Amino acid sequence: MSFIWESMLWSLVLIPLLMLMYFNIQRQRQQIALRYGSLGLVKQSSGRDVGMRRHIPALFFLVGLTVLFVSLARPRVVVSLPKVEGIVILAFDVSGSMAADDFKPNRLEAAKEVAIDFVERQSTTVKVGIVAFSEGGITVQIPSNDQTAIIESITRLTPQRGTSLANGILVSLNTIANITGDDPITTLDRTGMPIPTGPTEEMDESVSIILFTDGENNMNPDPVNAALFALERGIRIHTIAIGSPEGVQLTVNGFTVFTKVDEVTLRGISDLTDGIYFNAQNEEDLNEVYKTIEPGVRIAYEETEVTAVFAGVSILILLIGGILSLLWFSRVP
Repeated sequence: MSFIWESMLWSLVLIPLLMLMYFNIQRQRQQIALRYGSLGLVKQSSGRDVGMRRHIPALFFLVGLTVLFVSLARPRVVVSLPKVEGIVILAFDVSGSMAADDFKPNRLEAAKEVAIDFVERQSTTVKVGIVAFSEGGITVQIPSNDQTAIIESITRLTPQRGTSLANGILVSLNTIANITGDDPITTLDRTGMPIPTGPTEEMDESVSIILFTDGENNMNPDPVNAALFALERGIRIHTIAIGSPEGVQLTVNGFTVFTKVDEVTLRGISDLTDGIYFNAQNEEDLNEVYKTIEPGVRIAYEETEVTAVFAGVSILILLIGGILSLLWFSRVP
């Protein structure tokens, strides 16, 4: 427990003083009773009224005042509250084949429309970031709960060239690290992959990456190796394949290309990080995918002021003490 106005705790020094005053009054009452009781000038208490019971109302008053003085310092306590909150990174493959029109109006636009719907359905406690990757990767929007800014970032995405899943994963991890305060991944080996530095953490239900892609990875580094670093940091990767695993010929910008989804790699990434793999063959499938993926519930620890609680308890205790005193002795101690 902490206090906003700690100096008000000095009011508690009044409690010992009040106790001394009470004991002094009781002593004076006894002396008066002994001095004038034999003369019949002071009404003698019956056996029923004497004893420890006469001190019970005063004890209630003492406890009530103590709690009241503590409330003057505005106490705060740390409470644990379950919250739907977290960080979701939407990582879009913006390679040239995402301009294919087997999804209407094209693959990328279909993914963007569903992503916007996903963003609009999120609570303000969920931060959404946008990453785009083709030959390289870039953070388009840092994780935020500003839905307008997020949607604007999604609508600006346009198809580029090659596909590097690893870069999409690594940029997503570093984007999360900038928010959570973790160290970014910077140390690379000969293949361009970072070197693991620590043990695997427990999976964080409130942080995830949703990876969109429509084709095979055709650039280094190895995306499965990149997924190992998500595993190391306890971050799930859900993979969404937009296209056919058998492969299709598509016309993109006047060129005929053959593209197919590498289900083995995408399943491996999701399975490794305890995520989910989806294959969206059409817009309806893609819509169902987003309904399945929801941020987890996290136990958030917050420091909350409980002045009203302390004040209410103190008033209740004082009322009980006053009622007992009136019922038993027809007076307030």
